[in-house]
This record gives sequence, C-alpha cells and structure tokens, in this order.
Amino acid sequence: MPSFTLTVNGATHTVTAEADSPLLWVLRDKLALTGTKFGCGVGACSACSVHIDGDFARSCQWSIADAAGHHVTTIESLETTELGRRLQQAWIDEQVPQCGYCQSGQLMAAAALLKDTPRPTDADIDNGMSDNICRCATYLRIRKAIHRAAGNGEAK
Repeated sequence: MPSFTLTVNGATHTVTAEADSPLLWVLRDKLALTGTKFGCGVGACSACSVHIDGDFARSCQWSIADAAGHHVTTIESLETTELGRRLQQAWIDEQVPQCGYCQSGQLMAAAALLKDTPRPTDADIDNGMSDNICRCATYLRIRKAIHRAAGNGEAK
C-alpha cells in the first residue's frame, strides 16, 4: 500500500492508504480528526467540508492522492484564526446549532465565504452557503451568525 504526505492543520503526516481513499476517511480514521463529518459521500451535503490550500472543498470528493502536497485545514484548527474565533462566537451568540451534525461543514463554508466576501449581503450568504444542508433548518440563524461574524450587524 502506498504512503502519502499530507499537511493537515499545519502538521505534516505520512499516511499509508490506497490512492483512491477519500480524504474524509483518512482524516477521520487515520488521523483521528473526527470533526469532519460524513453526511452523504457524494458531495451533496457539505458536512465533510474542509479547506484545501485555503479554498472550500468537500473531503469526500478528494482522494488522498489528490490531497497529497496540499495544505488541508479542518474544523479542529478553525479557532486558531481570528476569523474562526469570530465565527465560533457568532454561532454561540446566535444559538445556531440544533442537532449540530452539519455545523463543522457550515463553519468551514462560512469561513471560506467571509475570506472571499468580508461584508456579505443576504444574497451573498445564501449563495455561498447554498450547498450546505442543515436538516434542522437553522438557515436563518446561520445567516444571522455570518452577519455577526462579519460585523454587519443585522441582515442586509
């Protein structure tokens, strides 16, 4: 079985796995980073969202071979950035989570959105978060929390 070198949350890891192993399972099963959730396995729900080289990505759609050589950021390191801390506090302040299962993917998508669009409108948020499924339907609280983290105050 081949070995691959991954940089995850700033640390370098050598992982032995089949080349087509989904990054999601490598993160969860080989690196014990269980904050990244399995939702659908086909890239439709975004529960498994991470950042790869700073961009939003669904880890169920990336193989370990494709991810090797890239920088992967998971929910476990979100709090190491000022934006991540603002988002996490906004999520708490707006009482976003209900069941909480999708929240790591939601937060990773929100961080990518705010990186690219620091002062989003409602339409920006709806568009940027549209691929993230929340079965508890906390979308209005998510939008409000993103505005709070952006310093927008109330929805625009």
